[in-house]
Amino acid sequence: MTYFWFPTQNLKGALTNYFKEGHSKCKGKLLHKPGTHWLAEVIERIPDAGITLTSPLELGDVSKFEDLKRILKRRAIPTHLNYEMLPVTVKQKQCKIIYIVRNPKDTAVSMFHYYRDNPNLPSTETWAAFLELFLKGDVVYGSWFDHVLSWEEHKNDKNVLFIFYEEMKKDFVKSLKKITAFLGINVNDSEMGKIARSTSFSEMKSNAAKENCDPNHVICALTSDRNLVFRKGVVGDWINYFTPKQNRVFDELFTEKMRNSDVGRCLKEYAHSQNA
Repeated sequence: MTYFWFPTQNLKGALTNYFKEGHSKCKGKLLHKPGTHWLAEVIERIPDAGITLTSPLELGDVSKFEDLKRILKRRAIPTHLNYEMLPVTVKQKQCKIIYIVRNPKDTAVSMFHYYRDNPNLPSTETWAAFLELFLKGDVVYGSWFDHVLSWEEHKNDKNVLFIFYEEMKKDFVKSLKKITAFLGINVNDSEMGKIARSTSFSEMKSNAAKENCDPNHVICALTSDRNLVFRKGVVGDWINYFTPKQNRVFDELFTEKMRNSDVGRCLKEYAHSQNA
C-alpha cells in the first residue's frame, strides 16, 4: 500500500471537513501507541457493539477519508496524534477517546525494533543511537514526554479514558470492564473470556501472519506489514537493552519532565511493583 505524509494543516483540514459532514454520532477512539494495536483488536472484538475499526488517519491513502464516509456504524479511529493536533471539531463533538500509555523505556525498545525492521523509516544501526534520538524526541510523533503530557491535561475530561499497558497485562478483565463501561456496552463474563483469548499476544501475532496479505485490513499508518506490529508484547523488556548509564540518564530526564505528572507517578508504581 502507498502511504502519504500529510502536512499538519492538510491533515487538520481533512479531518475537520470529515467531522463537519454529519459524523458526530461516531465514537472515535483516538489511540496512541504502544499498545495501540492491542487495544484496537480488543475494541473490534466486543460483541454486538456495532463498532468498525478504520484505517489510521494521519498517514495513508487519501481515499481512506472517503471510505470513512461510507461507514454507518460507530467508528474506532486509530491515531498517534498529540492532543494539540486534533481538529477543533473532534473536541467539540466530544467523541469518546481512549488513550493508552506504556512505560517509556519499553516504548523506546519497541520503537527501536520497529524502526530497524521498517523500510519506511530511517534506519538506526544501534540501540544507543536510537535511544539518543528517542530522548531528544527526534522520532515519529515526537517526544514521548510531550505527547503524554499533552493528553494528561485532559485525562479527567468525561469523554477521555486513560488506560495503562501494564494494567492491561496485569489484569485484562479489569481493564476491559473499564473500556466497556466507558463505551456504554454491556459484556458478560463469558464474552470477556472470549475477548481475552482472541486478543492474547500469541493469537494476535498468529493472526497477523495470516492477514498480512489482506490490503483492506491495515492497522498501522507506517507499514502494511502486520508482522512488524507484534513483536514480544511483554512488560519490562527494557532491562535487556539499557546500560546502567543509559538507565540513569533516562531516569533523570523522566524525573525532570514528569515531576508534576500523575501519569508519571502511576508508571513509577507499575515499575516498582514489577521489580518487587
